Amino acid sequence: MEELTGWVKVAVVQASPLYFDPLGSVEKVARLTLEAAGQGARLVLFPEAYVGGYPWGLAFGTAVGGRTPAGRRTWERYWRSAVEVPGPHTRALGEAAREAGVYLAVGVIERDTTFSGGTLFCTLLYFGPDGALLGKHRKLKPTAAERIIWGEGDGSTLPVISTPFGRVGGLICWENYMPLARMALYAKGVDLYLAPTADARERWQATLQHIALEGRCFVLGCNQFVTRAMYPADLEVAEELARWPEVLCRGGSAVYSPAGERVAGPLWDQEGILLADLDLAEIPRGKFDFDVTGHYARPDVFRLVVTEEPQRPVVWSGGSGAEEA
Repeated sequence: MEELTGWVKVAVVQASPLYFDPLGSVEKVARLTLEAAGQGARLVLFPEAYVGGYPWGLAFGTAVGGRTPAGRRTWERYWRSAVEVPGPHTRALGEAAREAGVYLAVGVIERDTTFSGGTLFCTLLYFGPDGALLGKHRKLKPTAAERIIWGEGDGSTLPVISTPFGRVGGLICWENYMPLARMALYAKGVDLYLAPTADARERWQATLQHIALEGRCFVLGCNQFVTRAMYPADLEVAEELARWPEVLCRGGSAVYSPAGERVAGPLWDQEGILLADLDLAEIPRGKFDFDVTGHYARPDVFRLVVTEEPQRPVVWSGGSGAEEA
């Protein structure tokens, strides 16, 4: 395991979106990543669904028992704004990490290329300072109306990435309310826990603080600052936004220590880059009196089984000549 000594500077980027413009979003990621690296950051985190867009306020013309043509066309536009993994947009993100010389984590909307090509996933991508795509995590459970537009990930995309400054992994938004999902990451030895989100409620800060205390890890929470005016003027279902406030997401990005202390933020009502200097020795010091998968675990009473194999919709067996789907 990595020797957790010394300090590392991290950056949490609270950026505003460029809706239906994945190329512009990737270019903005590259620019802000370079800016954060210029201030000494070695790990840079962007929000949930940053490339591809988190569609605050949109219903895509849906109601129980019905969909509208305008809603379908808007979803198609959203689908066309998603990225393939790997693909040209992810190669550009990797180049951004390489140029800046940082570890980079970015929330994207991923268009599935494995099976049907018609499903979208809310995904967190990890890139190394050499530009390599190190891993991806697909959100396990979209929340509420998110289920209309995103599929569910599985246990095959729960990576924890080794870096010179500890092991980096995370969950997306309300997955962080899933105790067993958190436990899976703790068991993989996560030291820097990433929590990109779309939750801008002040009570979300308590969640970030709890995870830091529970996992005895640093927690990086990252959100966007979004207003209705950021949507394009030609949005077909613009009337769906009418009942929403002008500020759709206030942000609230923040960083917490293994002792549950706030290191940076929260940042509200603006774009910005939060920088935090992390003393890595706080991680083993925190586990002196509480180690959730060590001396505080009770495997004789409780046990978690994680299925990490990809879950396939079709499996071909013997005699057909077809390969496994």
